[in-house]
Amino acid sequence: MWRLSFWLVAVASGAVALYAVIGYAFMTPGRTVHPDMMAAYATFPARILVHVAASLVALAIGPFQFIPSIRRRRGLHRGLGMAYFAAVFVGGVSGFFTAFIAQGGPISVAGFIVLSLLWVGTAGLALRAVKRADYAAHQDWALRNFALTFAAVTIRLQLGAGFAAGRAFEDFYWALSWTCWIPNLLVAEWLIRQRRGLAFPA
Repeated sequence: MWRLSFWLVAVASGAVALYAVIGYAFMTPGRTVHPDMMAAYATFPARILVHVAASLVALAIGPFQFIPSIRRRRGLHRGLGMAYFAAVFVGGVSGFFTAFIAQGGPISVAGFIVLSLLWVGTAGLALRAVKRADYAAHQDWALRNFALTFAAVTIRLQLGAGFAAGRAFEDFYWALSWTCWIPNLLVAEWLIRQRRGLAFPA
């Protein structure tokens, strides 16, 4: 079950990263998004392209860091980790500024700002833990961080679900800036507590 879940996450991450590469490298940037978002892409192409490029690198690398055989190869794990966290910092900072032009009004802007701050913050805490040789804490913060990285997948799944339900973009997109990452963090916390043999407080 856990192995299947991992590979579903890995495949979904790779698929969204590939989607971003195709959409931004081989098509006119902004063509793969909703028409309501195209104006923002046309006005602020640089910050959006930097955010997308860094985020897809993090999304593509992230799942491999949880494979035991890669973690045992410390040089490889460290190299991939450096690339991953560099991508997260670039993606998070550019995402912070991109949040201010997000569709959906103030609630949407606030959700993406909080996401970007948590994304960078958890990366910093993961790096601080490994520098202190606190590898258990490093694993916990790295898992939380990837849960936030995976928001790039969940927001697309939720967009698809909304459209499939016949909802108009403007009716539900504002909520996705929160729902794309809060459930991910809850799952990550559950996994962390399962590993520690703890239960959620009553």
